[in-house]
Amino acid sequence: MPPGQQLAFLEKIKFTVAGTAAAPSVNLAKLGVEVATVGRIGRDTIGDFIRTTMDSYGVDTSHLIEDPDLQSSSSQLLIRDDGSRPALHVIGANAALTEDDVPWDIVAQADVFHLGGTFVLPALDGEPSARVLRRVKELGVTTTMDFLMSPRPDAQELVAPCLPYVDYLMPNIEEAGWLAGTEDREQIIRWMHEAGAGCTVLTMGEEGVSVAPNGEAETVLPAYVIDVVDTTGCGDAFTSGFISGLLSGFDPIQAAERGLACGSLVATGLGSDAGIVDLEQVETFRTTQPRLAG
Repeated sequence: MPPGQQLAFLEKIKFTVAGTAAAPSVNLAKLGVEVATVGRIGRDTIGDFIRTTMDSYGVDTSHLIEDPDLQSSSSQLLIRDDGSRPALHVIGANAALTEDDVPWDIVAQADVFHLGGTFVLPALDGEPSARVLRRVKELGVTTTMDFLMSPRPDAQELVAPCLPYVDYLMPNIEEAGWLAGTEDREQIIRWMHEAGAGCTVLTMGEEGVSVAPNGEAETVLPAYVIDVVDTTGCGDAFTSGFISGLLSGFDPIQAAERGLACGSLVATGLGSDAGIVDLEQVETFRTTQPRLAG
């Protein structure tokens, strides 16, 4: 940041639909998946941008609720030269999202239900999320979950009630460590499994991805060789690829391979909407791109 009120010139500023729920929705639509998004937005220009952009990709936005009193959730990411991404975040209308906003008629028709944004959904976090996920499982729908967090003392209290109803838990390794209270991956996985998660899927940047079904051995898939531009949204792209793989009938390892391809493609451009064009492009990348040594 420049000192005082001095001016610094940037190469580009990008405005995108992002986050652990909205970004996977857009990417899933790019991959040809029929997807509906549920959330709250403000009655403002950011909310208009979110709706019109998602509409343009074919996402069903009819279940986005406009809040007249709160602004749309938004973040500013300041990308450092080393690739780290400190975030400035306004929770905004997401603070008012509750379990009563879930359109159960739509959920009952779904194959996969993804809960993104845990820890920045204060009216939904904890027991309300657990009730939603339990009901989703009772409907026979596969559940996936990701969250957005910094270290906090009540993390386990908020997440643990949800995990018995989560088939695939897919945070990045840093967030998973904050949740479990350790940097040891084996202990992280053990904690999540003992709490009830059906399968842990941990994204680990250049170290690839860890896939560990509950009660089974861990598999680590190596990352792809790419020129990294910006890692914003890579985890969300991984989520979309993984879910797309499940819908294609893939097992968790195969689904994670597609997820890795999606996350890697997003890293080659600026912003969470970069890289992915369609499923054919992703599959060509997945089957032809070199991998880092395991």
